[in-house]
Amino acid sequence: QVQLVESGGGLVQAGGSLRLSCVASGRTFSKYVMGWFRQAPGKEREFVGRISWSGGRIYYADSVKGRFTITVDNAKNTVYLQMNSLKPEDTAVYYCAAGSTPYYSSSYYPNYWGQGTQVTVSS
Repeated sequence: QVQLVESGGGLVQAGGSLRLSCVASGRTFSKYVMGWFRQAPGKEREFVGRISWSGGRIYYADSVKGRFTITVDNAKNTVYLQMNSLKPEDTAVYYCAAGSTPYYSSSYYPNYWGQGTQVTVSS
C-alpha cells in the first residue's frame, strides 16, 4: 500500500504563490507515477499534473501550464506542487495521488489519495 501526506495549503492573494508538499511512504510507493488533482465545491475533481519519481512523464493541465511546476525529491520521498501567479479560480482542495499512466497518453489513473489540503486564492 501507499500512504500520502500533504501539507502547504493556505490563503493567498491573487498573483501570489504557494508550494504544496506530498510525502509518500509504503512498500511500493516508488512504483507509481505521482499526480496532483484539485476539487472545488460542487465541482468534479480535476487533474492538475503528474510526474514520475525519476522526474519524467511530466504533464500539466492546460489551466495551470506555465504557472504550476511539479518536482520530486527522492531523498525525502516528497512530491511538490509549486503554484505561481495564482488566480481565484485555482481555489480548491488539492489532492496528491499515486497512480499510473499509459505511455504516449495524457490519461492518468490514480490508485491512492492523500487527505487533501485547502488552497484559497482571494481577489
